[in-house]
Amino acid sequence: MLSIPTFPEANHDILRSLAIYSDRELISLHQLHPEQGKFFTALFCRYGAIVHSVVQHAVESQLQADYLFAVSWRQIFQELQRVKISTEPEGTNWQNWLIDITGSTIHRVKIPQPAKIRYALTAAPPPLWCYLDRGLDRLSPLSRLIVVMTQNLKWNEQRISAYLQGEGQKIPATSIPEYLAEGYQQLEADLPQDIRHIYLDSLVFHTSPP
Repeated sequence: MLSIPTFPEANHDILRSLAIYSDRELISLHQLHPEQGKFFTALFCRYGAIVHSVVQHAVESQLQADYLFAVSWRQIFQELQRVKISTEPEGTNWQNWLIDITGSTIHRVKIPQPAKIRYALTAAPPPLWCYLDRGLDRLSPLSRLIVVMTQNLKWNEQRISAYLQGEGQKIPATSIPEYLAEGYQQLEADLPQDIRHIYLDSLVFHTSPP
């Protein structure tokens, strides 16, 4: 039987202070303040167990469940900014919407075999992954490419340099660490301050998106 993970970030003071808010209030605050990540993270902590229990029925291994769980929350994150949640019976119900998005993600995503999954839930919890992913989209194309080749593909400086030269960009291998450091700095600067406090200040988590 697959296990439902725990979410230690739920005990962070920033998130505990949001316990008084309803789901609809958190959604509204998330939409009004996209520069803050705590409202989305609070929703994640409230409903993470429900989403994980849904995805478990579609897979056979814990690795696949955790991967699909993270992908589902990335889809939720992308669509949450524009959804309108209503308290009226004919309106959009938050929990139903959440389960519908999860279900559509399950049917849309091709789930890799466990041996091919590099994602680890403890290494990049979904809220952190979502904001890192958003930050990657805002990097320059070159910085993004070097970060992805280093983190995802595990390429060394020589291989990255050779690939870039094949694409017409003559960047020596000795310069790759400088571009990589610049990319990391931009990524960290783009993270909402509250996300940095929740996930990075304690050094409990490491930023390695799948």
